[in-house]
Amino acid sequence: MDYELAIIGAGPAGYSAAIYAVRSGVKTALFDRGDGGGRAVLSPNVENYAGFESIPGAELMEKIKHHAGRYVQPHLYEEVTSVGKQGKGFLVKTAKGSYVVGAVLFCTGSEHKTMGIPGEQEFLGKGVSYCATCDGFFFRGKSVAVVGGGSTAVMEAVFLKQIGCKDVFLVHRREQLRAEQAYVTEAREKQVKILLNKEVERIEGESVVKGMALRDAETRQASKLAVDGVFISIGWVPQNEVVKRLGVEMDAEGYVVVNRFGCTGVPGVYAAGDLTGGVRQIVTACASGAVAALSSLEALGKKYPF
Repeated sequence: MDYELAIIGAGPAGYSAAIYAVRSGVKTALFDRGDGGGRAVLSPNVENYAGFESIPGAELMEKIKHHAGRYVQPHLYEEVTSVGKQGKGFLVKTAKGSYVVGAVLFCTGSEHKTMGIPGEQEFLGKGVSYCATCDGFFFRGKSVAVVGGGSTAVMEAVFLKQIGCKDVFLVHRREQLRAEQAYVTEAREKQVKILLNKEVERIEGESVVKGMALRDAETRQASKLAVDGVFISIGWVPQNEVVKRLGVEMDAEGYVVVNRFGCTGVPGVYAAGDLTGGVRQIVTACASGAVAALSSLEALGKKYPF
C-alpha cells in the first residue's frame, strides 16, 4: 500500500481533511488537478470565515494551504483520472502514476454553470459573482441583478434584498419562473423586481460592472439595465465524474449522498465539501472534510475517534 488515504481535491475540504488525517496517524496523499484552493480563491473578499474579519479568498486559501503543508505535500497538477477497487483497497490512477490506497476521500467540489456571454469572465470579481451569500454584503445600498429562474436564484434575490441592496432585479429568460411558488411570493413581497422573457446578451462596464444588455425573448427588443452587480445563479455542476464510477449513490442533481460522518454507501469511500451539496461555504467544507477524514479511520482499521 502506497498510502492509507487518498484525498482527491485540494480545496477547503481537502486541505482540512489532510490536516486531520495526518494528525490522526494516517499516511495521506492529497491530489489536485491544479494549484489547489478550489473556487474559494475567486472570491475577492471573504468576511464570513470565523477569525478573519475580511480577507481575499486567495489569501485565505494560501494560509490554509501553508497550514496543511506542515503535514502533507500535496500532489498538485496531478489530476486523478480513475479510482477502482483493488483487493481490500483502491487503485488510484493519475496522469503521473498509480497508487494503492486503503480508503478514498473525494473533495472535488462543484463548478458553477456559466452563461458564456461577453463580460462574464472579464468582470468576475469586479461586479460579477456566482455566490450571493459570499459577496452580497459588498453591494449593500447598490442595485444588483440575479440571473436565473430556479428556487436558488429567487432565494438569492430575497437574500440580497434583506441585507440591504437598494434595487434587486431577478432576470429570467423564460415567461415563467421555475422556483417554488412560496419563494416567488416572498420575492414579490420583498419588492424584488422580476423581469421575465429577458435574455442577457452581455455584461457591461469599465473597470467594474455598470449594467447589462438585455433582449426580450419574444419581441427581440433590446434594452439596458443599470446595475452595480450581477449574480449568476443558473445552477451548479458537481465534479463527480471519477467518484460515480465507484457506484456511489447520488441525488437527482448529481451530488454524492453521504451520512453525517461523510460516509458513502461504498465501504472505504468518503466525500466532503461542495461535492455533497448543501450551502457550499468555505467553513462547512472545512468542517465536513475534517469529519470525513476522521471517519476514514474506521475503514483503515484504526480507532474510530467519535
